[in-house]
Amino acid sequence: MKFPKNLSDKLETRKQNNAERQLPSVSSNIDFASNDYLGFAQSETIFHQTHQFLIDSDYLENGATGSRLLSGNHPLYTLAENQIAQFHQAESALIFNSGYDANVGFFSSVPQKGDFILYDELCHASIRDGIRLSSAKSYKFQHNDYEDLERLLMQCQTQFVEIYIVTESVFSMDGDAPNLEAIANLAEKNEAHIVIDEAHALGVFGNHGEGLVQSLQLQDKIFARIVTFGKGLGCHGAAVLGSDELKNYLVNFARSFIYTTGLSPHAIATIYVAYQALEQDQISLEKLRKNINIFNQQKLLLGLKPLFVRSKSAIQSAIIPGNEKVKTIASKLQHHGFDVKAILSPTVPEGQERLRFCIHSYNTSEEISSLMACLQSLL
Repeated sequence: MKFPKNLSDKLETRKQNNAERQLPSVSSNIDFASNDYLGFAQSETIFHQTHQFLIDSDYLENGATGSRLLSGNHPLYTLAENQIAQFHQAESALIFNSGYDANVGFFSSVPQKGDFILYDELCHASIRDGIRLSSAKSYKFQHNDYEDLERLLMQCQTQFVEIYIVTESVFSMDGDAPNLEAIANLAEKNEAHIVIDEAHALGVFGNHGEGLVQSLQLQDKIFARIVTFGKGLGCHGAAVLGSDELKNYLVNFARSFIYTTGLSPHAIATIYVAYQALEQDQISLEKLRKNINIFNQQKLLLGLKPLFVRSKSAIQSAIIPGNEKVKTIASKLQHHGFDVKAILSPTVPEGQERLRFCIHSYNTSEEISSLMACLQSLL
């Protein structure tokens, strides 16, 4: 069957721009690319504890699949959602199949026609896709620019509408964080609702990796938080944190929740056990924070700091403009044994192409020093 020409043309344009995406092969290099910040995805302890938990419990007896509104609402969901809500000091938690599903479900259903969504220009694609499906009016503000946000808030002051301020606690491509206290003050002043995506803060910030919101004790000022489990927790799924009313609303109106098969009992049990590990495993969290500090020290010592976006998170990005140039350097780093990925335009704006480094608890100080020395030699 002949492939449509307009689709072939789009692929050819990507190739000509040196921006074609391809599925990578599994790498045996030193991991500076994955989002497995605490090593939970490769934890034998979590793997065995999950299986033992399922064997010791009676939860496997009710294992039907389907939408949670039909046959898929396994008893483990209640156990896990209660645990997640308690851990995050939220009234309720509702599990979605992925962070993408959670963001699309929330933003496509919660803001209503006539409402306003004000979102940071660097918000994740899943947030922007959800906003596109919403009937609300949306406006982006300049990245972490609170004067620009305040300007938009003034323009949106209309009676009988709701305003939603949307940002991330750690941005996935830059690794930087907003001033959440400033946003909370603006929201309170303008009676707006704050929505925070905490995907890359879970397992990194807070006494037990609760996220940036709780580390700043702002949880009571946030309308909704989206926590994603595929990064710091090393497993699949996500949850929306908020009030009981918000949970009930999403169950009734979030289409990515309603019209999909729920996660399997094994997946929910893995989330449950991973949260237990997060609460108990201080060693991995301390190692991660130590390695982030070492990475930042190496940037300074080797004169590489000007290349990097300022970040105290596990995501560190060196801006190297040009798809061809950044791909070449990434390839050379990989040849030297370091799994580092190039982020190309159009994933990031043209001229903002970068090397994206992810720091983990299981990286060693020697690996970090060798990586940075190698990077310096290639520039």
